[in-house]
Amino acid sequence: MTHKNLALVLGGGGAAGNAWMIGVVAGLAEAGVDLTEIADLVIGTSAGANAAAQVRSGTPPAALLAATLAPPPVQTASQPRPPSPPRPMEAVFEQMRTISAAATSQAELQRAMAAYGLASDASFGPEIAEQRRALVARRLPSHAWPERPMLIVAVNAETGELATFDRESGVELVDAATAAISLPGAGPTHSINGTRYVSGGVRSVDNADLATGYRNVIVLSPFSGRTGPLPPGQFEGLRRPPGADLASEVEVLRNEGSRVEVITPDADSRAAMGVNQMDLATRIPSARAGYEQGKREAARLANL
Repeated sequence: MTHKNLALVLGGGGAAGNAWMIGVVAGLAEAGVDLTEIADLVIGTSAGANAAAQVRSGTPPAALLAATLAPPPVQTASQPRPPSPPRPMEAVFEQMRTISAAATSQAELQRAMAAYGLASDASFGPEIAEQRRALVARRLPSHAWPERPMLIVAVNAETGELATFDRESGVELVDAATAAISLPGAGPTHSINGTRYVSGGVRSVDNADLATGYRNVIVLSPFSGRTGPLPPGQFEGLRRPPGADLASEVEVLRNEGSRVEVITPDADSRAAMGVNQMDLATRIPSARAGYEQGKREAARLANL
């Protein structure tokens, strides 16, 4: 497989989406398309930020898949535990739906979501932020930024503006990855050097437009391929103003000369991912389905 200037975009999608993307990467590698080797840039949003760190860790795709398929370790008293949200998640998603329905532009949506995140901070004690960061640290293959380019996407909670982190940003990888999964209202915003951040999924599920300038772009998007309404209560399924959806981002890239290939869950993968992609129980079936799909998808990437 020959390539030039290839960017890999890994979108948001919860626990199921993360596992599905690792499965796809492993399946593609099995069929001769190893994105861990050929991608010149990896961009990660929300759950895709963790997947990006996995892909850039130097771990072979088969080993990444094996780790994803392994049963979760027995929890001990000394290990960080997932913080329990102080409110039902449906209330959080309902507030997000209200915000997205009222927004008339993407910039307005980002500011409103960021403000919601900040307003919710009072509901969380400092131990919640500490527990979440510790969990992210435990899940990352390495706490050091990779040598090869990787971009993690967040949103500045104080301004609503795009924020990106990379090796040169002066931000620890654990903090960047924690900011990337900081869902407004579901947990506290994440503070980095005195500035607070929320998930880059507030701006876009995939943020594929950040791959501008690359000749070839491959997008793994756990949510964007679904037809009809998304399952209720899914953050990445919120209504997006025109221009903030994946189709619009792909159109921009193609108009600027990029060849773009988008991989979304096929029917078997959607069935494996279920209706609650944040459920940890979906990880193993999603990874298996993604692996099989990845093997089938390799042919159309062969000429990149």
